Amino acid sequence: MLVAKYRDTKGDGTDVEIRAQITRAVDASPSLRDKRDLIESFVDSISANGDVDDEWHAFVGARRKAELDQIISDENLRPEETRAYIETAFRDGAIPTTGTAITKVLPPTTRFSADGAHGEKKQRVLAKLIAFFERFFGLTPKREPHE
Repeated sequence: MLVAKYRDTKGDGTDVEIRAQITRAVDASPSLRDKRDLIESFVDSISANGDVDDEWHAFVGARRKAELDQIISDENLRPEETRAYIETAFRDGAIPTTGTAITKVLPPTTRFSADGAHGEKKQRVLAKLIAFFERFFGLTPKREPHE
């Protein structure tokens, strides 16, 4: 609601208090603090017309895809398996940290190397995926699969 109000008054640039209210609302919510840069980037990018909810969904979807693609690229993960893993996590409401699901995401490596590369890689990837999940979980309402 504050974003829509901000957009309505943004044209003349006189109401800086609404932007401050948005910042205070984000700072007051522990669940939104790590999402602050997303929210502020969205506020800065909203158009003068259009539905704020639709723009928010498009913005979050684009950022979510870009950030996941970056993790996949940085860690040399299997793209399809990683996307399926993350979609399952968002559907279930948590990142699975046990079981074989995470191993399907990782690139092929030997588990028995002397340097323990597999275990370190697994923990590093899990940490990145958990941070990604926490950053984007709850930003958009759940949608039905057919939508």
